Amino acid sequence: MLTEELMKKVRELEIAMRRSVSEVFSGEYSSAFRGRGMEFSEVREYQPGDDVRNIDWNVTARQGTPFIKRYVEERELTVVLAVDLSGSERFGSGNRTKSEAAAELCGVVALAATKNNDKVGLVIFTDTIEMYVPPAKGRKHVLRILRELLEFTPRARSGTDIGGALEHLGRVLKRRSIVFLVSDFLVPEGAWVRASGAGVGGTGLETQLRLMSRRHDIIAARMIDEREHRMPLSGAGLVEVEDVETGRRLVIDTGSTRARREFEALMSRRRKSLRDRLRRVGVDEIEVSPTEPYVHTLVELFRRREKRR
Repeated sequence: MLTEELMKKVRELEIAMRRSVSEVFSGEYSSAFRGRGMEFSEVREYQPGDDVRNIDWNVTARQGTPFIKRYVEERELTVVLAVDLSGSERFGSGNRTKSEAAAELCGVVALAATKNNDKVGLVIFTDTIEMYVPPAKGRKHVLRILRELLEFTPRARSGTDIGGALEHLGRVLKRRSIVFLVSDFLVPEGAWVRASGAGVGGTGLETQLRLMSRRHDIIAARMIDEREHRMPLSGAGLVEVEDVETGRRLVIDTGSTRARREFEALMSRRRKSLRDRLRRVGVDEIEVSPTEPYVHTLVELFRRREKRR
């Protein structure tokens, strides 16, 4: 894509997202996450009911009456967008692919973070780490993140290594961060019980997520296209399908009622299994479809988190 065309698309996307950020959930975002600690705000006179442990004895001695220190939550946060742009993300049964929907979702989160004066970073991964943009502030930085997301093109046969992305984040993030893990989570079942590479202590993806969630606040945004969970209409007959990440091909009979039921049951079990695993390791999850509005889903997530606080 030419630079002028790319920048035009970035600006159009920014304009389209601005209303969502300003009118819908910037306030929800700011109340859904904790700051990294408490910072001193002011000293005021002691009032009945105040915690005596907060008395400032130096000021109290000078003034001859009790004064206490007040603290407020330090709001500056670090938000990291860990985005899976492997081959399967190029799929889309509607007007947008999963990767395009992921770019827009990340743009809204990044703009909301910037509006709250938070830092935003980016990791693009496939079966390897494709790019790392360290966290920083400002609109120009967010536009760069959007540009990288829109411009990136995966290799013809690029798989998915979520564990590798988590390992990378574990090395580069020195302070507690909010990590939006954006992926369709189409990984082999075995990846959940064994690491694809060295791993964290040689463990599987479920354990890696559990370990990471102790240090960071992880939110899983699962990109999902309903066509991946339902066969084409039965009238299509024999259909050859291809795994874009491995190149493996398979002919399926869409006219077979049994085949359709077994396929949909399998995908339903996988969907439930992912939700159960994420819940066990303490990771919040949302599902985002390229064909459905997602802002309400984000707002509901943030409201649930605020209630838990």
